[in-house]
Amino acid sequence: MPDVCVLGLGLIGGSVLRAASAAGWTAWGATKSAVDVEAARADGFDVTADLDEALRRAAEVDALVVLAVPLPAVDDVLRRVTALAPKARLTDVVSVKEPVDDAVRRLAPTTRYVGGHPMAGASTSGWAAGSGSLFDGAAWVVAVDDDSDQAVLRDVVEFALATGAHVVPTSAAEHDSAVGRISHLPHILATVLAAVGADGGPLALSLAAGSFTDGTRVAGTRPELVRAMCEGNRSALLDAVDDALGRLGAARGSLASTGGLAKTIDAGHQARKAFDAQKTAERTDVTIDLGSAGAPAALRALGARGGRIVSLRGKTARAKTS
Repeated sequence: MPDVCVLGLGLIGGSVLRAASAAGWTAWGATKSAVDVEAARADGFDVTADLDEALRRAAEVDALVVLAVPLPAVDDVLRRVTALAPKARLTDVVSVKEPVDDAVRRLAPTTRYVGGHPMAGASTSGWAAGSGSLFDGAAWVVAVDDDSDQAVLRDVVEFALATGAHVVPTSAAEHDSAVGRISHLPHILATVLAAVGADGGPLALSLAAGSFTDGTRVAGTRPELVRAMCEGNRSALLDAVDDALGRLGAARGSLASTGGLAKTIDAGHQARKAFDAQKTAERTDVTIDLGSAGAPAALRALGARGGRIVSLRGKTARAKTS
């Protein structure tokens, strides 16, 4: 297994460094936050405030470099990667994939890049918010292209599995479309719900209980982080917002004309039952040879069916699919 260099040590990057170290990988990190450097070192981790130092070390040992910075910072970091580790094994944990893929092709074209995105998080941020167990049982998306470097693809799959996650392979475009609906739209709806509740004044907020608390949890996330991921996925998020507005418009029309909300509520209830059923459905074991010519297509098809890679032995991935 290659060594690991994590660039950015907030909630996700800090958790990546912790999980990599706990799994036995030689890992170090870099962050421009002096507070996080001090805290990470106090916790016993190999961390520097000098990005260039971390990248030079990565180049010397051909480490897997993990970009764990917000989307607006990706371009600047990639320029340093090109300057100091131009042939690096490269992955990322950024919440959108097509913009990062485009940036890598423009700014770091000689790196060996395979994108990733762990579907885990919290409304808090910074090194102190991280946890080595954050990814236990989580889905970790790996973006698979026909020209993906097979060795780096195996590295990224192995690394994600080592953190406790299972791997969901898909294309960058399909990933961004999916997270627009199940991650980025919920952030927008949570902020709207929080604002509508607050408009009800002190009485409304004093009565707020589980449904309001659960529905607005992610509205507590730092606004600049929410803006970065939502604005970075503009096209897919617009599609999701349009879908939501259509459903809200239909609900309003029905409520105004007949007083009924059965269609809206029943559709949501059935959708939630389908979500719960998929999580508990029996799955069939399949294997995929990651070294075969047809591996990229087979991996994307696995992800499209809701399948996941659960272990890796050599070039053979064992997966489960419904």
